[in-house]
Amino acid sequence: MTGTRRPAAPSATTDPAEVARRPVVGVVLLTMNDRPEEERASQATLLAQRGVEMRICVVGNGCTPDIVPPGALTVVLPENLGIPGGRNAGARALADLDPSVDYLFFMDNDASFPGPGILARLVAEAGQHPEAGYVQPRLTGPDDTTTPRRWVPRLRAGDPGRPGTITSMTEGVVLIRRTVFDQVGGWCKDLFLYHGFDLSYRIWAQGFTGWYAAGLRMHHPLTSPSRHALFHRLAARNRVWVAYRNLPAPLILPYLAVWTAATALRAVRGGGARESWQGFREGWAGRHYQDRRPMSWHTAWRLTVAGRPPVL
Repeated sequence: MTGTRRPAAPSATTDPAEVARRPVVGVVLLTMNDRPEEERASQATLLAQRGVEMRICVVGNGCTPDIVPPGALTVVLPENLGIPGGRNAGARALADLDPSVDYLFFMDNDASFPGPGILARLVAEAGQHPEAGYVQPRLTGPDDTTTPRRWVPRLRAGDPGRPGTITSMTEGVVLIRRTVFDQVGGWCKDLFLYHGFDLSYRIWAQGFTGWYAAGLRMHHPLTSPSRHALFHRLAARNRVWVAYRNLPAPLILPYLAVWTAATALRAVRGGGARESWQGFREGWAGRHYQDRRPMSWHTAWRLTVAGRPPVL
């Protein structure tokens, strides 16, 4: 891993007293240099944020980043470590740069802020909900209205504008307390993609919750929900690993049985049964290589009360 451009991004104000009152947010952006126009637009909205001190890190996942904000830290990874591995590298680099970072904000490089005060308001939401280890906004399309069900971080997704406690996360736009992130060991790099559930489970296991700040919006292109072979395989493999890593032993097989039934039903419409079965077998064969830290039964009960029993 190689780091350059170590100075932090410039502040919007030079008043030392005002700067001292502001929380410090470390922002991690990943790139493979494959969407330059989207990255430029995304970074422009990030640099427009006011009311917080930002330390920005751009991680080149198997490349040297072409688009880097002024004063940002750059991390160059010689190979693609996957999204969680790349995000961990960025978080470590920010910790080395500035140990005073209060929050980490993980942001897809094609996501954008619709206004200059969103990040500060997310931090304010975290302050109002000290029980929450992570806070995330409502993700919409560029029209500021459309929110696909898959972007709503709860089972009851009919009203995406309703805030509340959540047990999963949409990991492409999420604010996490840095101390909590360090406490749980960061993202699970082995998952490579489709990995948010693991971190949310580990945060809940430490006694925290998640908070959905539905009144705050961020934008993301409305991509097609069609699934490809890699998605089916890795999603299936990761389900096995997430269950094995986090659940009490009696819940692992019920969780996987529910998942298998749901996958079979989806395969009738969208295909992917063969790839899902391959991923399931891969996950089951490799489960013992995972870091198993099962949550307590008390945590399982808290998740159930919050609306998502850990078998769903």
